[in-house]
Amino acid sequence: MTTSPATARPARISLAVRDCSTMLRRNLLHARRYPSLTLNLLLTPIMLLLLFVYIFGDTMSAGIGGGAPDRARYVAYIVPGLLLMTIGSTTIGTAVSVSTDMAEGIIARFRTMAIHRGSVIVGHVIGSVLQSVVSVVLVGAVAVAIGFRSTGATALEWLAAFGLLVLFATALTWIAVGMGLVSPNAEAASNNAMPLILLPLLSSAFVPLHALPGWFRPIAEYQPFTPAIETLRGLLLGTGIGSNGWLAVAWCLGLTALGHAWSTSKFKKDPK
Repeated sequence: MTTSPATARPARISLAVRDCSTMLRRNLLHARRYPSLTLNLLLTPIMLLLLFVYIFGDTMSAGIGGGAPDRARYVAYIVPGLLLMTIGSTTIGTAVSVSTDMAEGIIARFRTMAIHRGSVIVGHVIGSVLQSVVSVVLVGAVAVAIGFRSTGATALEWLAAFGLLVLFATALTWIAVGMGLVSPNAEAASNNAMPLILLPLLSSAFVPLHALPGWFRPIAEYQPFTPAIETLRGLLLGTGIGSNGWLAVAWCLGLTALGHAWSTSKFKKDPK
């Protein structure tokens, strides 16, 4: 008996979803069994949060507000940037994980199996996004514990902030997967993905753009983290976001498309 195209298409979709779920479960089990990498990457934004709040908080808040030192004001300022830095840190682990699979021959073995081919990297992407969300929640909990309060934000703005975080995590994860696929080993993948955590340091995460040197300001302004940080800051603090919202979404969609095309093209090339 032959299967009609109308019947075969849902069956193929069902098999693809099943294989993606299997690969997602595999990656989550790896993250649970080997939590040291995730914890090490998570400690970076937490340490920066504590460092800037308790060591530099008074000085930095006076410079930003132009008045008396106010550590609580500076906590509110830097948390949005550190939440996005947390996503960048988590996706470095994704690049390392993909590169490790490539180096150990696991992906080559998956290529020989009767599974949906794209499920391997889709499992990595979904798993990384879920880990990014959990990491953001943990860093956010630390921020709340030391005084961060979202004042003036409505339920709709909270939902938009969460959507932006997920969209940004998806974009960076696809870029990290591509970096992992082209890296010869885990160490190279970690080094190649370092811009994902360094770029927030060159943005408006810690000081406003107008406080940066004139020659450096365009570098900080025209990069993906700055509009995303300004949008998240506006949503969480109930202030205006201007055109930053559209710029942040455009960056996320552009990076997602670029990362997806890069990753899938590299993954489809069988090793020689």
